[in-house]
Amino acid sequence: MSSDNATELVAALRAELAAIEPARRCCRAAERAGLGAAARGRARTPQVGRLAVRLDDGIEDPSFDWDAAADHCRGAYLRGAFLSRGSLSVSNAGTHLELVVAADDLEPMARRLAAVGLPAGRRVRRGRGVLTWKGAEAITAFLRRIGASASTLELESRLVGRSLSGHLNRVVNAENANLRRAVIAAQRQLENIDELERRGQLARLPRGVRRVAAERRRAPEATFSELAEKLDISRGQVQRAFNLIGSAALHDLNDEKDPTHQWT
Repeated sequence: MSSDNATELVAALRAELAAIEPARRCCRAAERAGLGAAARGRARTPQVGRLAVRLDDGIEDPSFDWDAAADHCRGAYLRGAFLSRGSLSVSNAGTHLELVVAADDLEPMARRLAAVGLPAGRRVRRGRGVLTWKGAEAITAFLRRIGASASTLELESRLVGRSLSGHLNRVVNAENANLRRAVIAAQRQLENIDELERRGQLARLPRGVRRVAAERRRAPEATFSELAEKLDISRGQVQRAFNLIGSAALHDLNDEKDPTHQWT
């Protein structure tokens, strides 16, 4: 995914979340509590600042008790926390979501999130706690929980596309590597056949081996299976024929160890 596309996706995600206006007063208070400092005049973006104003129901400094809160309030709280202290990174190197919390809140928040099906990695960075989600399944589960339906679908679509592209690239690379190996092997087989012919020893090989050699010359690019089908023999016989040809090219057939007995 290009950096421009990733930036657009993250911007669309923030816009979608900031446009959500909870109907319940308890959820409005929970989301405002999640915004934290952003709800008290230190918004990270004008978008979040306007959201804080809309959520202001006259509560000076709303508190939030996660353990006592309803599930819908927890989602609203996480939405506010992500808008003010969260980030999403989408790149070809990987995708991860982070949520910054106070260092003292890191372990309690990690336990709470794990209890509701959102387990996160955790670490302390520059004196602050950081909760991290990696992988499409974990990230989309978090985004759905905070109400980002449209952006989650778009992210899933892009991740699937990237995954398919990566799979196709691996398949193509593997096929190219196999093709290179096959070409090198066929070239070596042809060189061995030419060497035996130059020494006048090709005709001394068993008839079945000579048939394989002749067919290789007619079809330098053919696979063992294709050669076997053409000659109406087994693939194993084709492979043994080339093994014998290679051995014969290395050892003069006049030597005591005549490799022609390998052909069956």
